[in-house]
Amino acid sequence: MGYFRNIAEAASTIFEGLAITASHMLRKPITVQYPDRTLTPVTEQMAPRYRGFLKADMKICTACLLCQQACPINCIHIDVAKDATATPPQRLVNKFDIDIGLCMFCGLCTEVCPTGAIKFTREFTRATYDLKDLMFHFVEEGKPVAPYKKGAA
Repeated sequence: MGYFRNIAEAASTIFEGLAITASHMLRKPITVQYPDRTLTPVTEQMAPRYRGFLKADMKICTACLLCQQACPINCIHIDVAKDATATPPQRLVNKFDIDIGLCMFCGLCTEVCPTGAIKFTREFTRATYDLKDLMFHFVEEGKPVAPYKKGAA
């Protein structure tokens, strides 16, 4: 008696699963054609505190190197040198690079920046075949930038 009951129970569970599958086959698909045909833009659907890519504003960067020191995986590379030819001698930022391929988006660099020069953007799409495309250069090679000084015009 128990043998036939097990067979009937197995058959009923199989048909129950097939009924669920068949009901999904007859429904209208709900596939969203991302990113072309969404009701609202994707950037508006993201959380308010979303962390996209890092961006450095060199107009207000003081070249204090705190962001480089705070980065736990060393994805920020800054090269600061003195310009002895200027009077009085001043510092120049020769290189400010962020390797987004290494970045873990922890936000420690943005928290320690005294001027808020380094921030997260809302950008999230950066598909590439080459990891070198994920290296962001904020200072052009051969064109050093003078760091921001409070009170200087």
